[in-house]
Amino acid sequence: MLFAVLGAVVLFAYFSTFERPMTTIILVRHAEKNIEPANPNPDLSPAGQARAQELARMFGDAGIKAVYATQYKRTQQTVKTLADKLGLAPTTVDAKNTAELVKQIRAQHNGDVVFVAGHDNMVPEIIAALGGPQLPIIPETEFDNLYIVTIYRVGKAKLLKMKYGSPMPASGQGMTQ
Repeated sequence: MLFAVLGAVVLFAYFSTFERPMTTIILVRHAEKNIEPANPNPDLSPAGQARAQELARMFGDAGIKAVYATQYKRTQQTVKTLADKLGLAPTTVDAKNTAELVKQIRAQHNGDVVFVAGHDNMVPEIIAALGGPQLPIIPETEFDNLYIVTIYRVGKAKLLKMKYGSPMPASGQGMTQ
């Protein structure tokens, strides 16, 4: 069922208009990271590595033209397998500069499918800046949210929110941004 929905979204974004191309942005918060209080830039945990593999499986044939991640290892490792499968070098963006990321997507990827890995506060900011709804910060224990923003024209966007990968354990493995 998930593949049918994802396939329909990508196909609809590709075929539905010839006059004004639609841009599709797939967004996730980084996958689970190791809990290392003294390390501000930890690696993904084994659960996070498995989640990153799932992204490559799900989106390896989705027509993605660009991959973005922040300067932190957890976002870079979240997109690495997908980017490698696509033969793309991820573009690194500043986690605190959502406006610049949105500007790049709008200027360089009109009509494309773009993948972005961000953080609990950054992903909702990007969605709103792209014309989607204002969402709350993603809870610190949630790593399985997947958002697909389809921009029909400047200022008009639709949002599809789903879950992917294994459900989060009750213990909420992996904390904070």
